[in-house]
Amino acid sequence: MSVFLSNWEIKSINLWLSKMHHYKDNSKSQRANKAKEILQLEHKMIGNGRNRIVYDLNNGYVLKVALTEWGIQSNKTEFKIYNHCPVDLREHLCLVKEDGHGWIIMKKMEIEVPDEIYNKELAQLKNKFLAAGIKPKDMWKSNMKLSNKGKITVVDYGNFIMY
Repeated sequence: MSVFLSNWEIKSINLWLSKMHHYKDNSKSQRANKAKEILQLEHKMIGNGRNRIVYDLNNGYVLKVALTEWGIQSNKTEFKIYNHCPVDLREHLCLVKEDGHGWIIMKKMEIEVPDEIYNKELAQLKNKFLAAGIKPKDMWKSNMKLSNKGKITVVDYGNFIMY
């Protein structure tokens, strides 16, 4: 049951997940194209990486669907870290609204992080995560956005490790 997704969309995601192992050796673009074809979601695809595909739900949120087993794990990691990290760190993590097997819904963030802010605050932000027992991996500028309050916010933290 989902507030954001219809039963049909969840069934479609489950269908993809049941077939995704057939495409594990494909390139990331081939795998994303095959997922898009099988999913047949009406939402606009706004990106994909090696392990997940991202759709704009047009309501201020995005849907990330796993493309690989690692993508499933990345969604679980984001849900776990967001819901179990210290409250003061949440302002630096993209809001997680909902999750299910192989998918997660997060706030859509669009403001690019300026180079000067990224260069100035990255080391301090990494240290803040480490102090909280979270190893921040993939702290690339492309995985971050700026919140409306001007805070660097990590939008892809599926590779972080929480100790």
